[in-house]
Amino acid sequence: MKTYALVGTGGRSGMFIESIARDYRESARMVAFCDTNQTRMNFANSLLEKHGHAPVPTWKADRFDDMIRDARPDVVIVCSIDRTHHHYIIRAMELGCDVVTEKPMTIDAEKCQAIIDAVERTGRNLRVAFNYRYAPHHSKLRELVRDGVIGNVLSVHFEWLLNTQHGADYFRRWHRDKRNSGGLLVHKSTHHFDLVNFWLASAPEVVYAQGGLQFYGRDNAEARGETKLYPRTHGYENAKGDPFALDMESNPQLKALYLDAEHEDGYIRDQSVFSDGINIEDTLGLVVRYRNKAVMTYSLNAYLPWEGFNVALNGTRGRIEMKVIEKSYVNAGGDKSQEGALKWCEVTVYPMFDAPYRMEIAKGEGGHGGGDNVMLEEIFGQAADDPLRRAASYRDGAMSILTGIAGNQSLRTGLPVNIADLPVRLPRQ
Repeated sequence: MKTYALVGTGGRSGMFIESIARDYRESARMVAFCDTNQTRMNFANSLLEKHGHAPVPTWKADRFDDMIRDARPDVVIVCSIDRTHHHYIIRAMELGCDVVTEKPMTIDAEKCQAIIDAVERTGRNLRVAFNYRYAPHHSKLRELVRDGVIGNVLSVHFEWLLNTQHGADYFRRWHRDKRNSGGLLVHKSTHHFDLVNFWLASAPEVVYAQGGLQFYGRDNAEARGETKLYPRTHGYENAKGDPFALDMESNPQLKALYLDAEHEDGYIRDQSVFSDGINIEDTLGLVVRYRNKAVMTYSLNAYLPWEGFNVALNGTRGRIEMKVIEKSYVNAGGDKSQEGALKWCEVTVYPMFDAPYRMEIAKGEGGHGGGDNVMLEEIFGQAADDPLRRAASYRDGAMSILTGIAGNQSLRTGLPVNIADLPVRLPRQ
């Protein structure tokens, strides 16, 4: 049985905690929690107790080393704020632990290199939790490309839509500060860039980006004539009736995790999406060239009427189109197993000289298109042989964020960015 300690007991941690406590109690055991906030660690322990486990010791973040030495976990799960991932990943490996980290692996080139150096120095295993790889429709697309159904892929169009429930949520919380999250190109798009790397079995080479904050933020709201502005939902009359307001008081989980925890660290979870202090983009477009010479056009918008994406792959023998609609959600605002669950999926193959046909895709059950459950089984249960090699290594983690890191540099300079010019020495294949 492997033992696990978890650092960062906010919304994303629940998937791992409940999975260990409920589904994998014969093969995995939680032994410690670490966070800056005791209230959130107490909530994490309540999840264990709900499934019949005793609470585990809790450690404040400044005693992370003590936690590792006393609890002696085999693996550390990192779910902390993105800008701190590198610290816990590196220190856990230096203290003899393997690591599973939430995406993104980290947020900038310097931290990425520090992680790569630590993996190579310590010889420990680092895995990035790219659950989308495991969704049946994403796995099928990898199979179709691998099997040459449309020949060599020459171009990709990838359009991701975040709606006014899920998309807005990045502008309420810590993600709204690029210093914390790297912006959506790193925090969110790392999922999408990893999928393209996975589908094409290639890696980005050149990135050019354009975009900005064009919908959210105070300036944009005032330009549209909005006058009922407020800094946060809780306690403000102007927030009542606003579809962009987040009512934590009426949501037991959000209240327990955040509203009841404010007194400890002052973290405000329900900031207005039309307040000051937002410095990430909500409208983004990229052109990316890959090592295999394929070219991708990519867009991300965070204020649209439905949640999901459109993908088209064009090859020397035809075209594949995939359209997916996902269930929208607010992070930690409901059933974790339904976050990003599949509502509708259609995959169509267009052979160059034959009739188009639709692929039969098994519908994945659970979060992130059905990918969560398959990934968790591989991490905590019995890992089956996987010819698609979906388990994401630290190299995969690096390659996914480098597209976003290069995109952020391109946004700043207005120029294309060569991945090879970033200060990162990429790990060997």
